[in-house]
Amino acid sequence: MEGKSPDLESIGSGTTTKRSSVSSGSRSRIRRDFLSRFTDSEHFTVKLEDWFALVLETSGTSNGPVFEVPFELVELQKFDYALEGISFQQLTRMPNAVYASTSTAVEAKAYLAIEDFLHATVKSLWEAFWSPDEPVPFSVGCLYNQNMKFYQAEKALALGKLEGLSATGVLLKNSRHPHGKWDHILELALLRSDIGSFAVDSDHPPSLPVLGEALFYALRILISRSVSRLDFSQSSNCVFVLLVDSQYGGVVKVEGDVNKLDFDVNNVYECAADWIMKHSKIAVSPVDRVWNKLGNANWGDIGALQVVFATYHSIMQYFGPPRHSIEDLAADHSSRLHSRRQERQLGDASLNENGMFRFEQRTMSPEIVEVQEEESTKIEPEPSMKLEVGSVLWLEDSNYEKGYEIKEILSNGTLPYHIASPVDDAGKSVFLYVGSPPSQLEPAWEDMNLWYQVQRQTKILSIMKQRGLSSKYLPQLHGSGRIIHPGQCQKPSSGGRCDHPWCGTPILVTTPVGETVADLVNEGRFGPEEAIRCCHDCLSALSSSSSAGIRHGDIRPENVVYVTSGGRHPYFVLIGWGHAVLEDRDRPAMNLHFSSTYALQEGKLCAASDAESLIYMLYFCSGDLPDLDSVEGALQWRETSWSKRLIQQKLGDVSTVLKAFSDYVDSLCGTPYPLDYEIWLRRLKRNLSEDHGKEIETSG
Repeated sequence: MEGKSPDLESIGSGTTTKRSSVSSGSRSRIRRDFLSRFTDSEHFTVKLEDWFALVLETSGTSNGPVFEVPFELVELQKFDYALEGISFQQLTRMPNAVYASTSTAVEAKAYLAIEDFLHATVKSLWEAFWSPDEPVPFSVGCLYNQNMKFYQAEKALALGKLEGLSATGVLLKNSRHPHGKWDHILELALLRSDIGSFAVDSDHPPSLPVLGEALFYALRILISRSVSRLDFSQSSNCVFVLLVDSQYGGVVKVEGDVNKLDFDVNNVYECAADWIMKHSKIAVSPVDRVWNKLGNANWGDIGALQVVFATYHSIMQYFGPPRHSIEDLAADHSSRLHSRRQERQLGDASLNENGMFRFEQRTMSPEIVEVQEEESTKIEPEPSMKLEVGSVLWLEDSNYEKGYEIKEILSNGTLPYHIASPVDDAGKSVFLYVGSPPSQLEPAWEDMNLWYQVQRQTKILSIMKQRGLSSKYLPQLHGSGRIIHPGQCQKPSSGGRCDHPWCGTPILVTTPVGETVADLVNEGRFGPEEAIRCCHDCLSALSSSSSAGIRHGDIRPENVVYVTSGGRHPYFVLIGWGHAVLEDRDRPAMNLHFSSTYALQEGKLCAASDAESLIYMLYFCSGDLPDLDSVEGALQWRETSWSKRLIQQKLGDVSTVLKAFSDYVDSLCGTPYPLDYEIWLRRLKRNLSEDHGKEIETSG
């Protein structure tokens, strides 16, 4: 990106660190002292009571809005056009207070959702308007009021800081200040439970306690910028503060020259209130719905749109005008609208210069005519794909046709899969996974899981094959492709699909076949020997995959199978590679019982994450699963169990080598240090050989 670098580590001198020529060290010290005393938002709000009452009285006599709005409707409409081709994705759903069991649980989940919402917003805006090739230079964290520091939401909740959280901020990244600095804040969001109550009357502003707190934080940011070495020359005198609850949101814009503030350190709250009343310009947007009842953000509606627009302006304050302007992206609206018209074949409708439809006058009866529905126009429901034992599926694989007969229907806890036999080799067994038909235009969450199980896992296994990974403890790709449906296929080309609802359905076939560890545990057949062998075999699979830069990311009892055919001794195979991590942008599966600590905290894997998940699987296979219903609860359980050595003790009852291995993994958790697979494979193999008189094979 041209212009300012987002790397704050380079700040120290030059154009990005210039101070005002009239600044002095004494003035900076006075302002910093003022900030250190300006810490109580409630005390500040009390000083604004008379002013706020007068503002309400004045607006009541004039019958106008109390404050101006920060954005005009035409601005939001143009911004909406610019966002048409931009994807926003909030992954953490906003909880609905109506269905919540406790207010504390709702608040904790809401902070996680706000953080994810802001992260999705700044990421999409940065990549669309500024630079898709450079890393996103922002971090998002929650403000802990007692020390005015920022923490990631999950870490703050794990540390028991929920009651002290007061806001969520978008900050410039700076590795030297992991807890943030006030002059690094671009935008703040205040989570308050009653914001939705102000949505009824759009002309009435939020209550003074809510508005006063927003003004308090806005003024703190403005003062911090005035003594900062960062360059906010684009608009250092303007701050946006978001007001949100679990459904609604609004924007407060505070603008003014803080040089006109009397920095009397002995009278900070009176001076601050006086500046708000005399030297600031305040704009407040109407409060509107941001999240629906399912917790998904309504990105295209005005509530979310004005919040995203405020974030856009906050980014522009530091980084300057974007590489791609709103006008540039909005200009494509007319062409997209024209393309949509052609797709829908809208008669004689044409587009004017504003991108709106202009319909030609027709001679017709003005009356409403009832149209009789004919039987031929009724839409028949699509036949669902129902697979039963004995069904035969034909697979188109690299221009060859392979047939598989269903022998057994299984489930991994959430999704079905099948044991089948090739038609041309009835004595062989394979795992067969069937994906979601592409005709389903609105895929459900289960269909997303199917995508990981079939399409993504096919990609991972293909990469393993291309990179020459050959371990008996890894699944082997037996076949993959598209289903050959009954009847004549009318697809236009080799890459297209016809109108049949099954056409194009993806299928994955793997070997070998075995019982899952979950089945062994349920039947009481997972003893010490199986536990040690499982640890060795899974570790061998991880050793092979890590050599090719692939990490599993979803180790659990349903993703490890016990193979008893095809050799002298049974062995375990690590399956379920759909959530494997190939590169930094990939995200592992989230499982409260089996995910590593680093995965729950950061949404990523460290070098020892898979080994840590393996330890949890062996631990839980030796006892009951604890009741974990939140990320913070899962993190607390991990911290307690490791610190009290409960995991090591339980695995020590199974085998001393497993206890030693868990101690080793504990020392690596969250660190970048790689696992020494070779030494632990030798120890596990020796333990099996000596204790059980059996030899096992290591990975090839």
